[in-house]
Amino acid sequence: MSASTVNRLDIINIGLVLFSCALAFVIPFQLFLFAYGILGPLHYLTEISWLHDKNYYAQSNRDVILLVVLSLMLTVIYLLGVNNPELLKRYFDNEESARLSGHLTFIAFASALFFAFIKKPVIRWTGVVCAILLTVVSDYFLIFFTVFLPTLVHVFVFTSLFMLYGALKSKSNVGYLSVALHLLCPFLLFYLFPMDHFLSSLGREQYIKSDFAVLNKFLVFKYFQGPELGQITQDNMLYQVYDSKIGLAIMRFIAFAYTYHYLNWFSKTDIIRWHKVPKARFVVVIVGWLISIVLYSINFRVGFQWLFLLSFMHVMLEFPLNYVSFMGIFSEMRARLFKSA
Repeated sequence: MSASTVNRLDIINIGLVLFSCALAFVIPFQLFLFAYGILGPLHYLTEISWLHDKNYYAQSNRDVILLVVLSLMLTVIYLLGVNNPELLKRYFDNEESARLSGHLTFIAFASALFFAFIKKPVIRWTGVVCAILLTVVSDYFLIFFTVFLPTLVHVFVFTSLFMLYGALKSKSNVGYLSVALHLLCPFLLFYLFPMDHFLSSLGREQYIKSDFAVLNKFLVFKYFQGPELGQITQDNMLYQVYDSKIGLAIMRFIAFAYTYHYLNWFSKTDIIRWHKVPKARFVVVIVGWLISIVLYSINFRVGFQWLFLLSFMHVMLEFPLNYVSFMGIFSEMRARLFKSA
């Protein structure tokens, strides 16, 4: 791809970063609901389709069966916790359920490292067994694996790293600028803008139904000033999440991270070429996307739970690509350091 085309796409992405940031400032809750429900499923389905053609960046496409199974297990745990918590408590209490989710995510993340780089199946699957035996390690990073890795790390940190990898490969100064702006926007949303925003009662009600507010509550009460979770009232909790300065800043960041994550994917269609697939599969993707929107529109809660499965599966299946990108960044930077030396 020519340098002018790369620069044009980088300029477009700068515009999309600023656009996502501005919308997140004005209508954070509504923006997230729209992006997650409309842009989200199309992103998940097209990326899974694209990864399939790339062999999931694994040494064998059979390896990712484990990632799919783990995604389904995590979805079952989530669905039981939301729809039938009493049944789930027969087998696991809340703490055990969280630990199990952390263990499963850790196994997927650690196994993906072997899937991406180890060619010999025996050694590859020995690594997977080692990951399973080392799940106790995830207990020390439980919050990372259960809360942050599938959400903000995936949509913000990994997106920044993908952008950096692309800028390093193309040697694009405009690309570096887009990365810098992407990293700067959360600070602007937290510290620069005032508290004004437009949150309709419907937007608040729908966001509560989405169960995504758990992430907001966790961030507000775990990492920022506020009463302990056991000491808060319902009214205080609603204020802290929806109306306090820090609550709004957190929501703006979440909305920005998810919206730009999706827009970044679609803006690079000419580079990624996710649309260049067999027509039958493309039709399936579009039909699946439309069904997702219909579910989301008719029964918001059911639609959100379906999107949870798609979202978690695409996060899991992307793990090998994440490692390939990390190694690519390291290789590009090492080459430049040695060249300059």
